[in-house]
Amino acid sequence: MTTGAARLFIGGQFRVARKAIPTFEAATGEPLGDGPCATESDIDDAVAAAHSADADAWRFSGTAERAETMKRFAAALRQRADSTSELVSHENGMPITLSRAVNGAFPPALVTYYAKLIAGSDPEDIRPSMIGHTIVRREPIGVVGAITPWNYPQALAVMKIAPALAAGCPIILKAAPETALDALVFAEAAAEAGLPSGVLNVVPGDAAAGAHLVSHPGVDKVAFTGSTEAGRAIGEVCGRLIRPVTLELGGKSAAIILDDADLDATIDGLRSASFVNNGQTCHLSSRILAPRSRYDEIVDAVAALAHNLTVGDPLEEATEIGPLVSARQRDRVLGYIEAGKASGARLVAGGSIPDDQPRGWFVAPTVFADVDNADRIANDSGFGLAGTVWSSDSDRATDIARTMQTGSVGVNDYQLDTRAPFGGVKASGLGCELGPEGLDAYRILKSIYRVGAPEDAGGRL
Repeated sequence: MTTGAARLFIGGQFRVARKAIPTFEAATGEPLGDGPCATESDIDDAVAAAHSADADAWRFSGTAERAETMKRFAAALRQRADSTSELVSHENGMPITLSRAVNGAFPPALVTYYAKLIAGSDPEDIRPSMIGHTIVRREPIGVVGAITPWNYPQALAVMKIAPALAAGCPIILKAAPETALDALVFAEAAAEAGLPSGVLNVVPGDAAAGAHLVSHPGVDKVAFTGSTEAGRAIGEVCGRLIRPVTLELGGKSAAIILDDADLDATIDGLRSASFVNNGQTCHLSSRILAPRSRYDEIVDAVAALAHNLTVGDPLEEATEIGPLVSARQRDRVLGYIEAGKASGARLVAGGSIPDDQPRGWFVAPTVFADVDNADRIANDSGFGLAGTVWSSDSDRATDIARTMQTGSVGVNDYQLDTRAPFGGVKASGLGCELGPEGLDAYRILKSIYRVGAPEDAGGRL
């Protein structure tokens, strides 16, 4: 599979990138195509486009008008869903059944959700006060710089694009170089839907491009998903600049299995909660905490689950575990496995490259038992992104979920809800995405104090 010349999308126009980075198919290691790598000059052009007259008009457009444009954008994404899903599976190794859901179906669904959310809304409301009344306005925060990783490239990008557009904000998407090719799908859909020029700019690139975007004086807000290390650096820059920032960072989330858990149902749920997307998931329940009374039973069951997962070509329907995204990521994971062995933890499943997958960047699903909380692979834990609780008594599990210091918890499952906020605490981030709260992250509040009765405020209220 190959592509044409590497392109960027700036100011409503495609342009050939000055710099390209080769991309590779995760399952084979073979060249996939040349992806664009934005330069600092390209980032400057994208920011300028986001401040153009056409893009500025988006800020002042009515909510109904924005909603209609977003519905066309969603339709254009939906038309491309099948090909987009396959492209991402080629790029990062995601099993196609998962990719169809998160890279194919989810982006148009989320754009539609935010279009409906704003369609009938009013950016102002009136609050009576001692002096008369106050008009409270919700205004677009301004130009958004969005930086997204490679593990869920379409889903994580649209979690920024959709609410930003709904709020009236032009946005610059700096996608990861490993998944630079699929990022241009957003550009194609934007052009087809008639988004005004400069409202959505797509400039995949490396860390240098991201750093330039974060510190650019023309950016009003940064939205980032990625590692805690990179998030700390971005947060420092934004703090110095007094620039709003949303950070969705890493996790080392726990699955807490209670003594009354239905083991068959729990293992079926952990298939997704602990192994989804080849382990390349920020909210993964990568630590499993089991009661001493059932420890051996649970270790054996989890080890059997890992051993029996179908590893193979991510484009095959039966595949549950595909390759990792790159040789670098594979070697990093293998390094953690060696650290686990050296720590004295007991390897009970996986731990190496599968014998029947000599090409690409595969690692067998791996489980350690007898892990100490202080071990590097356990990471007792400054993170607080997600978690799960497993019990036959959902009320009991929910009570435990309420006590956990984490941004989200699944009870006997884990699935994001587009209508509810998702975000982390502690080293897992700042702010949230999804739900009405995700829209609020792209708006600022203005209070206009007025003397007199509310009916004197004028017809538009």
